Amino acid sequence: MRNPDVDAWFEAKQHPMEGAMQAVRKVTLEADLRITESIKWSTPTYSYQGNIFSFNPAKKFVSLLFHTGAQIPGDHPALEGDTETARVMRFADAEDVERRAGELVEILRSWCEWKDEAAG
Repeated sequence: MRNPDVDAWFEAKQHPMEGAMQAVRKVTLEADLRITESIKWSTPTYSYQGNIFSFNPAKKFVSLLFHTGAQIPGDHPALEGDTETARVMRFADAEDVERRAGELVEILRSWCEWKDEAAG
């Protein structure tokens, strides 16, 4: 479900990449009904049994910061980075989001399944 706080964030920001960010939002919320959205760290953040990712607003592309992305089970080449915990996924524009939506959905579903398995 869409959170009115996130709607208000988009309205207040008038971000140049809003179209692509809204496309990511739509894909994310439709990927798994357990995923929720809120505003944390002054940006939209998506969660299920922990923080999955937050938008890291940039002016020329969309950047998603997966806080513990290195731990998500499976092979996810779209997640970039070499730190012990965080990973980043970037999109050039709304068309790129549409083209690569399946990759994002796979990552989100892997997260939800992992968290359910961990909860027992």
